[in-house]
Amino acid sequence: MDPILNPYTPNAGAEPEALVGRDDQLQSFDVLLQRLIRGRAEQSMIITGLRGVGKTVLLGQFRTKSLQASWSVVEYEVSKHDDTGFRTDIALRLRTALLELSPRAKWSDRMKRAAAALGSFTMSVDATGQFQAGLDVDVLQGVADHGNLAMDLTDVLIAIGEAAQERSRGVVILFDEVQFLDKKQLEAVIEALHKVVQRKLPVTLVGAGLPQIAELAGDAKSYAERLFKFPRIGNLERTDAKRALAEPAQAEGVRIDADALDLAVDITGGYPYFIQELGYAVWTVASDDHITRPDIETAADTYLAKLDASFFRVRLDRATELQRAYLRAMADLGPAPQKASDVAARLNRGSTQLGPTRAELINMGLLYTPEHGYAAFTVPHFDQFMMRVMPDLVVPPLRKRNTTKSK
Repeated sequence: MDPILNPYTPNAGAEPEALVGRDDQLQSFDVLLQRLIRGRAEQSMIITGLRGVGKTVLLGQFRTKSLQASWSVVEYEVSKHDDTGFRTDIALRLRTALLELSPRAKWSDRMKRAAAALGSFTMSVDATGQFQAGLDVDVLQGVADHGNLAMDLTDVLIAIGEAAQERSRGVVILFDEVQFLDKKQLEAVIEALHKVVQRKLPVTLVGAGLPQIAELAGDAKSYAERLFKFPRIGNLERTDAKRALAEPAQAEGVRIDADALDLAVDITGGYPYFIQELGYAVWTVASDDHITRPDIETAADTYLAKLDASFFRVRLDRATELQRAYLRAMADLGPAPQKASDVAARLNRGSTQLGPTRAELINMGLLYTPEHGYAAFTVPHFDQFMMRVMPDLVVPPLRKRNTTKSK
């Protein structure tokens, strides 16, 4: 069929033609936004889930809803930065949000105060005053200049929230990859949002991250579980998974047989990104505006090869020999979360010997800890990939520690 008309979108964060199975999260955001507009508090949320389940797509939907309500939107894909880098990233985005709330020529005293607070905040980033010079205001002494990230960010968000409130508008901050915030940065974000909520200001933060973020947030601040909801999304129910594949095709006048849809769901496990990849692949082999079970079977090899070469491979390529062996040992035990001691036993090692390796894989975003002592893959079907790419479990030799004392 015509590749130009292919309705499937296997791209990172790309909105699918049929967004299904996420009504609860979309409704929760509607409630959050409408309550904030009315000056009432509501728990914000951090969407959690494995790679490829549509967390970034949901953030995109939240952005659209916020803009429709005439709110300013701050989008930030978190990277691993020190505090200076984090301040720079946030400052640039909040500066844009401030200018979106009102053009500089129409700034009120509160708008000027917010700009001055942001100028003070950025003094810790760039002593030359580059950012605050761009806002053309003097800094405020004693506001956002404490040298403490949590206190400074709190001052800035409160000042921006007061300015937005005056304009009968608000600011929605959308954080993707929240798990990459270090503990100090996460504490600062939670503490700042907490103060904003207490003052009933129209500023909120909605995030997305891997499943461990709920635990990390709770460790950072004990009240995080009352400040946020942590809805977890995963694979789609069979009916929704079939809709995600069938509806985009139907919009292009293409019919998919029922048994073909059944096989597609079995192959993909109902994971949203995998559905897009399989749909894209089958579009290239089908003909006559009709997709059959044999078409799905033919496309399955192309689909799997594409995942292996990109989605899975880019993650494994970053791993060392011992890290790969650890991942392969986990795959040997199955797709469920695995005990650290069981993985170590498969590698003929002790848990303490492999503790650093396990921690490295968690830090790399390849594993997460659903509960104490267990680890699981952050990518669906990664166990199957490991079995394909490493048919045999090869245990690296134990390196001897250098015990020679220097004289």
